[in-house]
Amino acid sequence: MNSRKLSIITGVSYLIIFFAAIFANFVMLESLKQNPLETIRLNHMAVRFGILAFLITALFDVVVAWGLFNLYRKHQFTRLSTYFRLMHAAIMGVAVFALVLTLNLDSANEILYQVNVFEIIWLIGLFFFCAHLILLSTIIKKPKWIAVFLTVAGIMYMVDTAAHFLLPNYAELAGVFLALVAVPSIFGEMAFTVWLLVKGGKENWN
Repeated sequence: MNSRKLSIITGVSYLIIFFAAIFANFVMLESLKQNPLETIRLNHMAVRFGILAFLITALFDVVVAWGLFNLYRKHQFTRLSTYFRLMHAAIMGVAVFALVLTLNLDSANEILYQVNVFEIIWLIGLFFFCAHLILLSTIIKKPKWIAVFLTVAGIMYMVDTAAHFLLPNYAELAGVFLALVAVPSIFGEMAFTVWLLVKGGKENWN
């Protein structure tokens, strides 16, 4: 398969991850946190679709890892970067099991406990994803500004993950950490996605 096709497949997979993750995180998961019993009893199909969306993100994470490995296979850090992304996908797949358990629960506290278990396991997976982004920023040669944003995004993911475990008052600072992660991640990963779709794999692309 030529580089252009690989680049398009990787870019499209990134887009699928973005849209699936937005629904799973900001629609389903937030609904479970705010109204656990009501969501399970009256809107359980949204939870089921959210679980499926998380699994889709894990699936296409593997596709992205495969695509990036083949696009940048000559770089010395590509294999290590791929392993870190695959670890993230595998841990995400395991974490989703906790959300599946919520479907049979009838206590708000028990539901929230399983949501918390999911988020803790997910955070562990994100720590590996941080390393992937930082390595990826050293692998891609251009555009340089995207590499810079990927580096910052990786560092911010790592800082946020560490803060979850180290700061007793993390909840009070959650909004700040969300902004610190979201801004470089959107500019870096989304820009990289668009670049893969528009320019990736073309002549003199790297």
